[in-house]
Amino acid sequence: MSKYICIHGHFYQPPRENPWLNEVELQESAAPYHDWNERISDECYARNSASRILNGEGKIIDIINNYSYISFNFGPTLLEWMQKKDPETYQAILDADKKSMKRFSGHGSALAQVYNHLIMPLANERDKHTQVIWGIYDFTERFGRAPEGMWLAETAADVPTLEVLAEHGIRFTILSPYQAKAFRKMGDKEWTSAEGAKINPRRPYLCKLPSGKEIVLFFYDGPVSQGIAFEGLLERGEDFAARLSSTFEEGSKEPQLMHIATDGETYGHHHRFGEMALSYALHHIQEEKQAQVTVYGEFLAKYPPRYEVQIIEPSSWSCAHGVERWRSNCGCNTGAHPSWNQEWRKPIREAFDWLRDEVTPLYEQELSKLGADPWATRNAYIEVIMDRSEEKVAQFIRTHTSRELTQEEQVRFLKLMEMQYHALLIYTSCGWFFDEVTGIETMQDILYAARVLQLAHYLGSRDLEPEFTERLSHAKSNYKERGDAAAAYARTVKPTMIDLLRVGAHYAVGSLFREQGEVMELYSYSATSEAFEYIQAGRQKLAVGRARIKSKITWEELTVTFAVLHLGDHQLFGGVREFMTKEDYEGLLQELRSAFDRGYVSEVIMLLDKHFESHNYSFWHLFKDDQKKILDQVLAQTMENMENDFQQLYDNNYSLIAAIQTIGMQMPRPLQTTVDYIVNTHLLREFESEEPSPQEVKRLLEEVHRMKVTLNYEELEFALAQRVELLMKKLQDNPQELATMDLLIELLKEVKGSKLETDYWQAQNIAFRIQQDGYLDLKQRGEQGDKAAAAWTQKFEKLYQNLNLKA
Repeated sequence: MSKYICIHGHFYQPPRENPWLNEVELQESAAPYHDWNERISDECYARNSASRILNGEGKIIDIINNYSYISFNFGPTLLEWMQKKDPETYQAILDADKKSMKRFSGHGSALAQVYNHLIMPLANERDKHTQVIWGIYDFTERFGRAPEGMWLAETAADVPTLEVLAEHGIRFTILSPYQAKAFRKMGDKEWTSAEGAKINPRRPYLCKLPSGKEIVLFFYDGPVSQGIAFEGLLERGEDFAARLSSTFEEGSKEPQLMHIATDGETYGHHHRFGEMALSYALHHIQEEKQAQVTVYGEFLAKYPPRYEVQIIEPSSWSCAHGVERWRSNCGCNTGAHPSWNQEWRKPIREAFDWLRDEVTPLYEQELSKLGADPWATRNAYIEVIMDRSEEKVAQFIRTHTSRELTQEEQVRFLKLMEMQYHALLIYTSCGWFFDEVTGIETMQDILYAARVLQLAHYLGSRDLEPEFTERLSHAKSNYKERGDAAAAYARTVKPTMIDLLRVGAHYAVGSLFREQGEVMELYSYSATSEAFEYIQAGRQKLAVGRARIKSKITWEELTVTFAVLHLGDHQLFGGVREFMTKEDYEGLLQELRSAFDRGYVSEVIMLLDKHFESHNYSFWHLFKDDQKKILDQVLAQTMENMENDFQQLYDNNYSLIAAIQTIGMQMPRPLQTTVDYIVNTHLLREFESEEPSPQEVKRLLEEVHRMKVTLNYEELEFALAQRVELLMKKLQDNPQELATMDLLIELLKEVKGSKLETDYWQAQNIAFRIQQDGYLDLKQRGEQGDKAAAAWTQKFEKLYQNLNLKA
């Protein structure tokens, strides 16, 4: 067969970690998930690792890992998050690449990516090399093999970028057809213009570079790639398959590769159930023998290029003006705000370039003083980024310095490296892609810049912040009330910046709300308690102590003294300062204890002001996730009291409420609100219970129908899906536990037919694995007279069907 199809998915999210904590903080807009990475992983990345194929009745007949059939790349920073926060999906992606190597003649489906998705043609030479070196190292460590191809952010390319790829052993990359300038058959002298996407995307092309090196380029099919995003091709898998297979040139004797490239989030996040359309299309193409599914490495090995190509430079897939979208008001935008401008892009780019160039001499001079080669060390620093264990970091420092460093010098070494790391992260492309300078993506890049500023200041640089913010002031917001990027920096970034004293304050407050141990882990910091006194009087609490705060990233340490007063709810007053002498600490403790014991709250607050001066803090200085934890604890009692009030109102007026419903009279709003609140709360409680009562769920769902209750669908469906998943995991661990299976069967039966449209995705995966691993053996034993096995298989088949799986 000379017809081949390759589907490439570019899976990527911008890094969202707080630069000081190395963790993604709570993002309310992603609710009911913790953050957008978690939400998109559930809606897309995980779904593609276990995608459904349905029969004509809508029943699941197979579950497949899409990644083992398509070409794909994942952003390294996204995989770093996934390894920590969604290890099951992460492992499925790595496993898929190994499976694909068996399927595609030893060629894996995974490609590497330039490290943090910067626009390569706009990067300086050193940054280009670091991005490729880091991308290759990250890929090799994760997938256990060297990459054949590498994805360029936004497919942005120029000849110097291709030179860097080729220099580091990358065999091919993928570009938009609009990036092709001219082509010719090898051996021919004349070039044929390819501008305006006049390039045949069905073949690979060799690009000969000025250095004498070569790289292969694949130009994806533009119309079909666009059709996936905008023409509804993912609404039906058959339509998707038909469109893919309809583009071959009939009668051609040349091997043809029909290939497309899109954002991977298209399959499941942007288009719900898009991953199922992808699975079905791949299944259908192979079943009907319309073409052979392949990946780029396999096709290239079978059919080396017979044509060569020149590219338009600089160019990309998402800017008609080359790469202007990432440095000017070129007119490219999301289309959501036609009246807005993007004049802010130029001053943001210039501010970042200025900052990078200002800290470069400091970095070179200071790292050289420590006996290290600045740029070779930076290129190797990916080893530390991927493994921050103390043993690994210590080994790295020894390897890259010509002499033994003192503890203070080691801290300086790591601060220099982190300054360079964040100086690369500021160029993450999403900061320019969208419409507004104060949007989350641009502000994330500015957060990285703030970390660079802070580290440079620690390392002895002059204060660069005033000039940097002056440059930001030229980046005007499209919202008049927001002013400019400098105002956003003062409003959003400055309060986010953290030092060891701020971590100490967080530790102090945390000590009131969690069990006190010798060591407390605080994101990328640790706190070791050296002294701690806790006093409580009614709702009021006082904690005084001393602790050693250490950064796990830079190894910087500081011993702090703290005191915190909690008056109840979220009312907190406290202070933190550098280490006090034992005598001073004892004096502080005695004064605070005396005032607190006498009930003189105002005196305690005055003493906090006196002893801690400008280093006072409150609830608002806490990290976001811990603010929520405290509010959840505070709210628990309040919500319990409110629920009791609502329940009493509901019980006392139930007959009246029922009568109003019976005669069809409109329910007064306060009464309807009461009914809605009570029924939703009770349903949620059942779903969150370790052993929900199917009978109570049935009663409540009848109440929903009878009382015309407005359900909180998202919250209830999320909780129910999690409960069924946990029960299925319990069954997976103890397959013979029939009580758990009975509970699941009854619960699913009662919910079926209700207004809840719960997605039992994870539960289905577990059931599918059980069915594949042990079901057939038990079924056979049951047919041979084993009554226990027969009873088990009968129940499991019922559960399987209730989960919409076809046995």
